[in-house]
Amino acid sequence: MIFTEREIAYLDDQRIGRLATLQPNGTLQVSPVGFRYNRELRAIDIGGGGMAASRKFRNVLANGKVAFVVDDVLSADPWQVRCLEIRGWGEAIAEPADSVAPTPGPIIRVHPKRIISFGVDPGNPAAGKRDVPSR
Repeated sequence: MIFTEREIAYLDDQRIGRLATLQPNGTLQVSPVGFRYNRELRAIDIGGGGMAASRKFRNVLANGKVAFVVDDVLSADPWQVRCLEIRGWGEAIAEPADSVAPTPGPIIRVHPKRIISFGVDPGNPAAGKRDVPSR
């Protein structure tokens, strides 16, 4: 399993994340995006209007380098933050046949290579910082 059950439940409850991609000039672009967890592929499917024409789609098409973050503040008093940071590689897919993204059309699919998790699955030794086994 790539994500723990609680991490999957957290992803299922969230709707907005932030996708970082590498631009041709070497700078990073970070964009808020809608997403869904693709259970069958154990990946993150990101969709949205005008996706194929977007800079983030072209960045992923050019080099595939991505990081994706989902986080929230569960409580301000006491302070309690939850976060999943997913580092890996992305695919820019113009006509996905197996997408679970929130909108139809082209998507970016994030394949995890490293997961950094905190506050989502407290006390679980499978959570925290970990590399994803090769598939």
